[in-house]
Amino acid sequence: MGIEVRDERFFDVVEENLELETLVDGFAFTEGPIWHPHEQHLTFSDIPSNRMHRWKESSGVSVYREPSNMSNGNTYDGSGRILSCEHATSRVTREESDGSLTVIASHYQGKALNSPNDIVVRNNGDVYFTDPTYGREDHTGIVRETELDFQGLYRVDAATGELELLASDFQQPNGLAFTPDQQELYVADTPRMHIRKFQIGDGGALSGGDVFAESTGTGAGAPDGLKVASTGHVFCAGPGGVHVYAVDGCCLGVIQTPAFCANFTWGGDDLKTFFLTSSNHLYRTQVKVAGIPLF
Repeated sequence: MGIEVRDERFFDVVEENLELETLVDGFAFTEGPIWHPHEQHLTFSDIPSNRMHRWKESSGVSVYREPSNMSNGNTYDGSGRILSCEHATSRVTREESDGSLTVIASHYQGKALNSPNDIVVRNNGDVYFTDPTYGREDHTGIVRETELDFQGLYRVDAATGELELLASDFQQPNGLAFTPDQQELYVADTPRMHIRKFQIGDGGALSGGDVFAESTGTGAGAPDGLKVASTGHVFCAGPGGVHVYAVDGCCLGVIQTPAFCANFTWGGDDLKTFFLTSSNHLYRTQVKVAGIPLF
């Protein structure tokens, strides 16, 4: 495996001889990687195994949280607390300094959320997350009926804690990420094989939502985990690996993976080490563009 070049600008992002290094394998389905920029460790989910793991260069991998309520997407808030999307409970939770969990969101208008999937925190503390139904399916969740009749994108107001539905016209919303200036938001819709782009208003509400890019190609995968580099390049899981887009929506190329890749993140001292949670594996490689620290 290596790279698939679709535009020569891809070489501004990756080296021609890019290779993946296997850090750890033997997982069931890895997801939700987040890098702690100060303590220099990576935390990620293994959804079917009901665990979260932590990897450090000096000590390797260890179990961080078990049970994890089949957590999927994770992020840090501005205080360095982990927020997680729990498939088994249909909740968004925040881990406090004493290890206890605070529920950030669980119901909308009295009905249980489907299964929060991926999550980001804006600089003002507002929490945005997607809510498809994957956590109510076998292997990645607990089989049960939904209470809501739509799959939404939500915001939790930092000041009031109120949950606001921002959009519900998705088939299965998945990964999401802000532009570097946090004035716009990208959201992947997995079955529709595209990424949408929204503008964020003064009060946190969204407008727009046009398709930013289509995901095409061969190999396992579909739009899933999504993140934006400090340069504005959009990285999103897709067929064959991780697809990289210019700010104009042109797909520059694909970082290829041997198996289905659900998510990824940047780490290391310069945030140019690229970690990939790919099926049973945790991979690492180097890229030319830096990520954006979560706090």
